[in-house]
Amino acid sequence: MKIAILGCGAMGTVMGAYMTKGGCDVELIDNYQAHVDALNEKGAHIVGTVDITVPVKAITPEQMEGIYDVVFLLTKQTANEAVLPKLLPHLGPDSTVCTLQNGVPESYVASIIGENRTVGGTVLWGATFVEPGVSELTQDLSRNDHLFEIGEIDGSIGDRIQKVAGVLGYMGHAAITDSLMASRWGKLILNACMSGMSAATGSTFGGVLDNDASRACLSYLGREVQQCASAAGYVLPTLLHEQSPETLALKDRTMFEANQEVFLTIYSDMRTAKASMLQDLENGKLTEVKMINGYVCDAGVKYGIPTPFNDKVVEIVGKIGAGELPLNMSNVELFDRSTFEYGTTTC
Repeated sequence: MKIAILGCGAMGTVMGAYMTKGGCDVELIDNYQAHVDALNEKGAHIVGTVDITVPVKAITPEQMEGIYDVVFLLTKQTANEAVLPKLLPHLGPDSTVCTLQNGVPESYVASIIGENRTVGGTVLWGATFVEPGVSELTQDLSRNDHLFEIGEIDGSIGDRIQKVAGVLGYMGHAAITDSLMASRWGKLILNACMSGMSAATGSTFGGVLDNDASRACLSYLGREVQQCASAAGYVLPTLLHEQSPETLALKDRTMFEANQEVFLTIYSDMRTAKASMLQDLENGKLTEVKMINGYVCDAGVKYGIPTPFNDKVVEIVGKIGAGELPLNMSNVELFDRSTFEYGTTTC
């Protein structure tokens, strides 16, 4: 099979290194020429919880040739409109594109390349881009039972999704789900909460967790995602504290504090990591905030659910990008404390 990873920032580079190391012949495709050159000349250097260098094959999109059997899409959603049409000539009727992007991108990807060629999934580990050729793995992979959760849009489980899982198996176990969109909403809790606050406050994940107010916002952001997902008809995987509807509604302060503890646990070995949206802000690039927190806001409008915390993240990140706000923790003061039902609390 002809395999490619399209979009080799932090996660794509780590995936390419591990899959190649595992014996998969995979092309790493990225439009950052200096990064492509470094990968070809020095190999993919993965630091952080490991320190390995793996020789890989990297190309730019203009160098794509032939038909790919499986493509893992890891570009930012902001690039989809430009990237996907260029991929089309390299897809055959039996090709499969597995989008592993943040947010809920399947519908848009399918609108360009066809639902019959689109599957999706979530990445259950973290990475940060360091410099051309170098990415930091911010999580100990041995702690995860599986590294990916993938599925078909319609929930079916057949040969195609099994094939994709087999390819991902060169890096680690990929769990197949019959409820992809619920899984997407579940991962959106983490993206909207931790990535949103990391970008809005200019902080590492540890910095978000160590500030009482920003940590409180995590619970409120997560509640809004849960409410919108429920309105859309999806029962989410267990991501917050062991859940009943009452728990997820944060009806008492004990559960509010418990959910903060869960974020502290989930990100205990990722405290130095930065959200990709924060890295984009630092580099003057367009962020995915409208595809992540903004997706929740749009759902809130559709279903009549207030989303003041996600609205505020979108506003703050947009103003940082426009140069109207600083990139630091002082932005947490822009969240209206009168909407903090339980104030803040130390955990």
